[in-house]
Amino acid sequence: MHHLMRTLLLCLLAFNLPAPSSSCTRLVYQGPNGTVLTARSMDWKGDIPANMWVFPRGMERNGEVGPASVQWKSRYGSVIVSSWDIASSDGMNEQGLVANMLWLVESEYPAFTPGGQRRGLSISLWAQYALDNFANVKEAVEALRKEEFVVVTDKLPGTDRVATVHLSLSDASGDNAILEYIGGRLTIHHDRSYTVMTNSPTFDQQLALNAYWQSIGGTVMLPGTNRAADRFARASFYLKAIPQTDDTRIAVASVFSVIRNCSVPFGISSESEPNISNTRWRVVADQRNLVYFYEDVLTPNAFWVDLKKLDFGPKGKVRKLALAQQQVYSGETSRQFVEAKPFTFMGL
Repeated sequence: MHHLMRTLLLCLLAFNLPAPSSSCTRLVYQGPNGTVLTARSMDWKGDIPANMWVFPRGMERNGEVGPASVQWKSRYGSVIVSSWDIASSDGMNEQGLVANMLWLVESEYPAFTPGGQRRGLSISLWAQYALDNFANVKEAVEALRKEEFVVVTDKLPGTDRVATVHLSLSDASGDNAILEYIGGRLTIHHDRSYTVMTNSPTFDQQLALNAYWQSIGGTVMLPGTNRAADRFARASFYLKAIPQTDDTRIAVASVFSVIRNCSVPFGISSESEPNISNTRWRVVADQRNLVYFYEDVLTPNAFWVDLKKLDFGPKGKVRKLALAQQQVYSGETSRQFVEAKPFTFMGL
């Protein structure tokens, strides 16, 4: 009874938390015979121009926060989706590690002094750092837990709003980790069962809220609003309800159907509830077959890129597939990427 009352209280609190400007959903499908797919919806009140990029191995990078920036050379190539061409929001590397950044208004990052001794990493590079350096979730968690650098945030372009996100990682084995900065400290939730993630509240409270809906049962009633807690409950239920199959076509279609169910219809927004933000685009990563799917709500169809057809080697080039103007593509698109100068990540 005490546990049920606690989850009810958390549920009530969640409906009164300060509302973020983004309401995204991320989920991971763990099917038979190594079938693993990660899906994400990008929900944003205004336009959030996206492009898709191919980054080869061996790229020299730095944290973009001045002299104290962490520096590295990418160990793995990746395909990523950028936001405004200043950050990697989503992506999958050639080992099947997937990274997704979602809004979390409760985020508080450590203090950082550009001229100080502690190394820093711009928040725009958080997902890319993971894709560049790690083959799986366990490896990433072990390294990031050492906190050899701090994540540094700044205001979004043209706004007074500071970027506040949490990072999800999933790999080809189906393992999962959620990384959040709460009260200035890094919190890592690492468990294969952490297959769903939305926005507010913090991830531990998301789990508690979902426990309440599990006690009711999805076949009896599911919450239907666009709020983060409701999307979490729907995604969790439908992930278990859809076919458990190693047939890629059925698995991809099933996962797309769930992430669409958790999306916000286009054109819906609210000044009083800015957490209700329409879905702009969706991605699904097939981590067993290394295929990356993309769907823009303003174009008539989804398309995909087969990472096995890309050159991630030392002689590979940075390539771009333009999406920001809702360009229309169909089918497998690896040959349609064009060589391009890499974008500059947002920094201090």
